[in-house]
Order: sequence, then structure tokens, then C-alpha cells
Amino acid sequence: MKLNTTVDAVTQRIIQRSQPTRSAYLKQVQADGQRPPGAQRMGCANVAHAFAGMPGNDKLRVVAEKAPNIGIVTAYNDMLSAHTPLGHYPDLIKAEARLHGATAQVAGGVPAMCDGVTQGQPGMELSLFSRDVIAMGTAVALSHDVFAGALMLGVCDKIVPGLLIGALQFGHVPTVFVPAGPMTTGLSNNDKSKVREKAAQGLVGRPELLAAESAAYHGEGTCTFYGTANSNQMLLEAMGLHVPGTAFINPGASIRDELTREALRTVLGSADDKCPPIGLVVDERCIVNAMVALLATGGSTNHLIHWVAVARAAGIVIDWDDFSALSDVVPLLTRVYPNGSADVNQFQAAGGPGFVIRELLDGGFMHADVLTVCSGGLREYTRVPAAPAPVSEEKTSPALIWQEIGASKDESVVRPASEPFSPSGGLKLLLGNLGRSVIKISAVPDDRHVIEAPCRVFDSQDALQKAFAANELNQDVVCVVRWQGPKANGMPELHKLTPPLAVLQGKGFRVALVTDGRMSGASGKVPAAIHVSPEAVAGGPLARVRDGDVIRLDAPAGTLQVLVPEAEWAAREVAHMPDALRAANGVGMGRALFASMRRNASSAEEGACSWL
Repeated sequence: MKLNTTVDAVTQRIIQRSQPTRSAYLKQVQADGQRPPGAQRMGCANVAHAFAGMPGNDKLRVVAEKAPNIGIVTAYNDMLSAHTPLGHYPDLIKAEARLHGATAQVAGGVPAMCDGVTQGQPGMELSLFSRDVIAMGTAVALSHDVFAGALMLGVCDKIVPGLLIGALQFGHVPTVFVPAGPMTTGLSNNDKSKVREKAAQGLVGRPELLAAESAAYHGEGTCTFYGTANSNQMLLEAMGLHVPGTAFINPGASIRDELTREALRTVLGSADDKCPPIGLVVDERCIVNAMVALLATGGSTNHLIHWVAVARAAGIVIDWDDFSALSDVVPLLTRVYPNGSADVNQFQAAGGPGFVIRELLDGGFMHADVLTVCSGGLREYTRVPAAPAPVSEEKTSPALIWQEIGASKDESVVRPASEPFSPSGGLKLLLGNLGRSVIKISAVPDDRHVIEAPCRVFDSQDALQKAFAANELNQDVVCVVRWQGPKANGMPELHKLTPPLAVLQGKGFRVALVTDGRMSGASGKVPAAIHVSPEAVAGGPLARVRDGDVIRLDAPAGTLQVLVPEAEWAAREVAHMPDALRAANGVGMGRALFASMRRNASSAEEGACSWL
């Protein structure tokens, strides 16, 4: 299938824009890859330290027999449901490595925090920059420089982007990502949201709300809505960095452990089928494939920040104009909560990532001619893994087989590219005198794509919630929540605003949110212009907005405007972040340790990077 002309044009402009930085990156990858293996290159004391803790037979293999040694970087902890299953993975991997004459070591661990736990709490202000901490932790782990390959064990929001940014600093190392899968289906996302809205109105109390939340989040694995964590997994499939079809196999499934073993076999490769270095896999076409997959599935808007940073780690420069141009032509192929009622288990059952990738390849929306960790290329990711049928005792059966996906098993969840839910990806870039921002409209009712109303300006999400509780927002209103950008307070998610805003919208009021903070997929049916850049604390336009200003959010036209005469707007004084708020954002819950990150952070559109 011929590549879509817009996809091709966006790819070419990214290649041209990135030429200086990508060339420098590849030069470093080549130089690092030409060195002898670590155990042969290092001094004896270095080698002794590196392998002193290994069992004797493993030490013999890696030092005397020059066997490949695989580094494991893990985000395991048993605090978080998504990462709990990773606890036994290193033992599986090490045992499998021995079967293939190789060795494996846990090179290091990285922190993994959960936005669901810290939502609306001070700890949430560490969340975005935990990505950069994870990237640094990954680099520290791999800096021992004795690895022929690496396995990245992690799943959720900031963890996968952080692991990926860190791994790309070692672009000469073959690297495979190893997920854990989603928890089984509990209380539906729609039913959970209804209870949350009732709680926001005071119609149910804490016991009922806690019961609903516990029924939704009930076991090991990722949350089952299609937020940042599960979008991560979809994007890794589209980039060819997983064992194909691994993303949404539940932790307790019979083939889950075998898929983990397959990750080790994949990164080891063979003399005739070598796993390519990650720095070569993640090229401009690979990044475009990830962007397309995000748009086709209505994925998390957080990736408009994270994948900008990921691309920069590989010397590739992308921006929101690229996302917007792709969104105009990439069809929406899935309806998964918050863009529909289905959860990721239903998505997987209906066809999952493999169906979507196949449709995008066949429709000319993805690059097929890319490297992946599997020699068969991206077509390998259009199939689903399964255990083979038993064979006679005289024959040896493969550990896994991959089957064709076929037609959609549920067209209310996934559809072919010829009959999409929408001809566009549902992401819009908004421009105007309030700056640049983005809105995801795939879950927003059509009659809410344009909102024009007087605004209320809030300095925090708590202030908005107090106004809602005091019945001050029972009207058409655009709620502006500022001082929420990377430099101000670390750009926390503002998910706790979704229930009150949804209640107001349910009463018939025309409501929208405008913020320099994040909302991810949880904004759902409420129109939200997010990631407004430049942010208010950097003197951005939100610092000029005053209560009562009329704001017009027009998603179809791609505009976000405050309807104030131009001369008055230009002359208006820029507000400054209250000193008390600035001071409060800098202390407690470890926030003081992140001061330099806030100070040095680039804008949201530049990836909110603290390391550039």
C-alpha cells in the first residue's frame, strides 16, 4: 500500500528538521557499538567487580566463555498493581538465559509512582519529572557497560517513557521492553465514573465511593482504561520494541511467563538473526508510527509531551504541528474508555494492537519498512501470540505461535480503516492569543466542540473544587486553572476536576477547562484545552486573563481566544504567581529535591525536559 501523502510529508519534514541532531546521535551510536565487549575491554578489577555477585557457573560463562550478558532494568515494586507481576521476571529471564548459554543480571531498579495514588495530592507534583529520574536511573544501571543487550521491565505512565529515554542513551545496545499486562475487568469505567459524579454532588458518601473504586482497581496489572499506561503499551507495539502482541495479555494468563522468556530469546537473537540496537530501531519513521498509533486509538494526550522527549533522546525533533497534521488524516479505529465504554481487555478480545497496526499498514498510514526487535518487521505485530496445540511426544513443539487476527470481533470497539469511527484522530492543535494548546475531542460530544462563555480564573485545582462546592459555577463557564505548568509546580494531572466539570455539563451548562496543566485521557467528555504554552509562570497569556473575560474554544477551527480588544489585551498587566503558592509548591513530599528540574524544564511542547 502506498504511504499516505500527509504521513510521508510529515516524516520527511521531521527527517530534515532532525538532520543535525540525528546525525550526531547516530555517530555516537556507531562509535559505542564498535568497541569490544565490556568484559574483554575492561581492566581485571572492573571485570571482577562487575561479576563478583554472580553464581560461579554464570561467572565462568561471561568471563571465560565470553557469553553474552543481558542487563535487566526493572521498575518492580509491590506498591503498584501494574508492577507487582514483575517481581519474578528476573528469575525467569536468568533461567532462560542459561538455557541459551548466556547470563543476565539485574543492572538496576528505577522508581515507579502511580498517579492514581497521588492524584490531587502534593506527591503528584513529582510525577512528570519522575520520568526524568527514571531515565537517569536507567542510564546509571546501564553505565556499568558490560551488557550485550538489555530488557526494560516497566509499564505505566512515566515509567515507559523514562526507561525509553534512558535506554536511548545507550543506542548501541539491543533492547526489548517487557510488560506485565492489564488487570482483569472489574467494575466498568462508565459505572465508576457515575459513582464519582454522584460523590461530587454529595449524593453518595465515602463508603460507596471507596467500594466502587476498589471494585474497579482490584488486582494485579495496569488499570483497564485506555490512559497513559496502556497507551504506552500500544505505542511500544507500533515501534516494534515488544515481543509482538505482548501488550495486553493479563498477568495471570497461561502464556504470560512464556512471553517474558521470549523477550530474552529475542534480545539474544542468533548469528543469523540479530536483534538490532535500539538507537537504529527508533528512527524518524518509528517515531511517526508511534504518533499514528496514538491518534488512531485516541490515546493519552500525555504522549504529546512524553514522545517529544523520547524523540529528542534519539536526536529526533517533533512538535505539536506534526501531531496535528497527522491527526487530520489518521482515522480513529478504536472506542476504548474514555473514548468509549470498552476497556482494554475488550479491546484485546476484539483485535487489539495487532488489528489496529494491520489496518494502519494496509491503509498506508504507517511505515512498514522499519527495523523492529523481530526480524520480520512491523508485520509481525499484526498477529496475536498463543500456545501451540499439543503434538506427539516424538516431536518438539514451539513455545509460542503467532496467529492471524482476522476481522474485528466487535466493531463497537475496533473497526477497519475503511469504516472508522472518525476519519480523523480527534486531536486538535489550538492556536490564538492564549497561546498554543491541544484538545482531544474524540470523546467530547459534537455539540460541545465550540464553547464560548465568561471565564473564572483559579490559581489551583482546589480553588475550583471549592467554588463548585459553593455552587458558584452553576452557569456557562470556562474554568481557567493556571500555575500548573512544568516550571510552576511540575505539571500535575488535574483528574480530580473531571467529576465536578462533568456534573456541570450534565446540568446543561456549557463548560470547558483551559489550563497549562495536564489532564490526560481522563478529561473524557468535557472539552479541555490543556498544556497551554507558554505556561503562565513563564509570562504566558494565561497570566493576563481575568475573571469575566469571554473565552472562545473552537475545536473545529483550531482556535483558543480570549475575546478582549487587542489594544486592551496588549496593555494588560501580567499577573505573577502568588508567593505563598510558589513557596508551598517547593516544600514537602520531596518537592524541594525537584527544584532544579522545575527551574530548568523546557515547555510542554518541547517535552517538559529537565535534561536538555
